[in-house]
Amino acid sequence: MALTKKTISLLATTTLAFGLVSCSDSGDGASGGDGGGNYVLANGTEPQNPLIPSNTNEVGGGNIVDLIYSGLVYYDAEGEIHNEMAESIEPEGEKGYRVTLKDGWTFSDGTEITAQHFVDTWNHAVKSSHLSAYFFEPILGYEEGAESMEGLQVVDDKTFTIELNQPEADFPMRLGYSAFYPLPDEAREDEAAFGENPNGNGPYKLAEWNHNQDATVVPDENYQGERTPQNDGIKFVFYAQQDAAYNDLLAGNLDTLDAIPDTAFSTFQDELGDRAVNEPSAVFQSFTIPESLDHWGGEEGKLRRQAISHAINREEITDAIFQGTRTPATDFTSPVLPGYDGEIPGNEVLNYDAERARELWAQADEIAPFTGEFTLSYNSDGGHQAWVDAVTNSIRNTLGIEAVGSPYPDFKSLRDDVTGRTIQGAFRTGWQADYPSSGNFLGPLYGTGAGSNDGDYSNPEFDAKLAEAARAGSTEDAARIYNEAQEILFQDLPAIPLWYSNVAGGYSENVDNVVFSWKSVPVYYDITKN
Repeated sequence: MALTKKTISLLATTTLAFGLVSCSDSGDGASGGDGGGNYVLANGTEPQNPLIPSNTNEVGGGNIVDLIYSGLVYYDAEGEIHNEMAESIEPEGEKGYRVTLKDGWTFSDGTEITAQHFVDTWNHAVKSSHLSAYFFEPILGYEEGAESMEGLQVVDDKTFTIELNQPEADFPMRLGYSAFYPLPDEAREDEAAFGENPNGNGPYKLAEWNHNQDATVVPDENYQGERTPQNDGIKFVFYAQQDAAYNDLLAGNLDTLDAIPDTAFSTFQDELGDRAVNEPSAVFQSFTIPESLDHWGGEEGKLRRQAISHAINREEITDAIFQGTRTPATDFTSPVLPGYDGEIPGNEVLNYDAERARELWAQADEIAPFTGEFTLSYNSDGGHQAWVDAVTNSIRNTLGIEAVGSPYPDFKSLRDDVTGRTIQGAFRTGWQADYPSSGNFLGPLYGTGAGSNDGDYSNPEFDAKLAEAARAGSTEDAARIYNEAQEILFQDLPAIPLWYSNVAGGYSENVDNVVFSWKSVPVYYDITKN
């Protein structure tokens, strides 16, 4: 379908929110109270990598990237799609699109943005095997590490075409994701240096990045879009503990918080009043056990995963620890998405069943007896210890094995070991929506070779279902096929689904117009500072 200046509804829901990863701080409780200017003070986390959009797939870096860059389209607070740099995105044949850019768009330094910038940036992401290169797989000529994709052709300075390998029902709605943002030529010459001091095209530009402490973005005077900042800038403060961030919020030293610590779940709504937020969101949480580990591959591994899943009392844990801010999972996506089905065949493996868990574990032991301990890694700066302890206690008490949490000091350290494939044991995972489709929760995480497939899961039958859904004639048909694909996931359990997250957050008396979006983060550019 054509995307013109009219908006096209992607998700008919109320405003949604949540921050998938939590934050870190200086720990002294005075984390940026002076603001360094009249900035909105927001919690954040140290980005894992330099700020290159197609190589950023975690929330700490993503929240900054989404403010300092713009794409062909953007999603508003309700999940509706609006053209941003695109004048139009018109179908061309059965599996192609013709993109026309608006006039007047430049990077922060004043360089005019052309169709060539988009084509070169997308090709470079694939050539460099960036973390989000998987998003370009539908384009004709995609191959890991390919120099260029023949499906991308520049027509003139304001026009380029996209040819896909096959029809893709939801391809146009993906174009607001950060992997598709354009970059200037110098970004390809020295990614590391550019990512430390980006020349973007978004509503803000990076003013300062003090690693492991904070990052500040300020309005970009060259921005041409509709997301006009209503404030002097956003200062993301990196907290070591969620409790420190919450205390700063109560004291007025932090303006927005998208992750309430578990110690305040029972009190934050009373303490914040109408400034408290507790709403459904497009966030799924899980943990992953790599198949490459001893005892976790093949049939033995499948039996052990099913046993582990049955050994977790999700209902008890969400009630006792999260107190109404989480809902036990019934699938691998989110209930707020179109096409969600809570009755997918095989999802009974998510039910707590101690007897069945012990039976499955015994069957696995007949293949090869399990020795050692079961570890579940998490980042200490994210407020995860309580639920990890509860999950490992549930596993220990049910299966009679030694199960313990394994803390990392911060999110970046955990992700470095995960992406480097050096982690030994299970580790927490999850997904915050990039665009409102169940396919976004499945392909990037479990497709063979996908950029966020942390457990290196590969099943040709599942991949075939992904391809079938991509060929579907409508998003409704695609959603049905994605649910069929989940039946395979429930057999293999490449990740152990835990629960869906509400946004549990709030804001201070120092700000107004705070809205949390469908994809679980504050709409930063609309916030006003008192």
